[in-house]
Amino acid sequence: MQERLQKYLARAGIASRRAAETLITAGRVKVNGAIVRELGTKVDGVKDLVVVDGKPAVAPNEKTWLMLYKPTGVVTTMSDPQGRPTIGDFLREGASRVFPVGRLDYDAEGALLLTDDGDTANKLMHPRHQVRRVYLAKVKGDPTDASIEKLRGGVRLEDGFAKPAEVSRFERADKNTWLRIVVTEGRPHLIKRLCAAIGHPVVRLYRPSHAGISVEGLRPGQVRQLTSDEVRRIAAVAEGKGGADAPQLKLPPRRHGHGIGKDGPSEELEQPQSDERAEPRAVEAQPKKEAPRKHDAPRKHTAPAKPAGARKSEPRSRS
Repeated sequence: MQERLQKYLARAGIASRRAAETLITAGRVKVNGAIVRELGTKVDGVKDLVVVDGKPAVAPNEKTWLMLYKPTGVVTTMSDPQGRPTIGDFLREGASRVFPVGRLDYDAEGALLLTDDGDTANKLMHPRHQVRRVYLAKVKGDPTDASIEKLRGGVRLEDGFAKPAEVSRFERADKNTWLRIVVTEGRPHLIKRLCAAIGHPVVRLYRPSHAGISVEGLRPGQVRQLTSDEVRRIAAVAEGKGGADAPQLKLPPRRHGHGIGKDGPSEELEQPQSDERAEPRAVEAQPKKEAPRKHDAPRKHTAPAKPAGARKSEPRSRS
């Protein structure tokens, strides 16, 4: 069956459909040995040989969809030139063809979908489709009703006006407050900037679900494969026919520490009760190995001082 070249490249996990169009117009794609720059070109994945930058592009018959609990302290890329921990560190070998559906900030945590289905991923990410993104943001202080109402009405940011779809107070703490914020666009650091605009900066940012698929039951760094029903639900959300909210929101587990690295979590988590889903096919990071401690230099032992006026004992004579 023939399909447009950019759609085939997206199915092959090379790039999103829009990015695939850029590859084609740049002359980096060959079909049966000939460079193709025409975006309307159609190919048959069975009969035609498609090559990108000298490497064959093969689209699988079945799409792969994964859910990752992205930890804090991890960049949402498959590799990082600066050597920082990436989401690729938590995937098993053979999953390198998948790519993240959107991004989560370096210090944010929670649900992140990965797939090789470029067509559906593009629909989930494109602002035109208005896919809801639900976040729980822990902010400093306790915003007043007037501040929350101001946020609901939208605020002016450096890159233009921004208005959340929904804002509500989720839970109060001693010195902080959890807000539930829903947006339909993916501007960089949007949630943080929205909260800062009303004078309540974010101290922890958590995404409990992605396209309606909950991360509950996973620990930071764990991955599971989506069920067939979940994949159908994602397709419905991408087409605007389904809700993108998880059925029930819960706060993330409490943490003591800061993020997670390649060697494993550096925080202790109080895990909430898991749901009734099957156990995740997880890639759980191993605990960090503690660096060996340097031994203190041996102390010098000195004899206790004798009290003043004490006489020296004289040796006894043998009889």
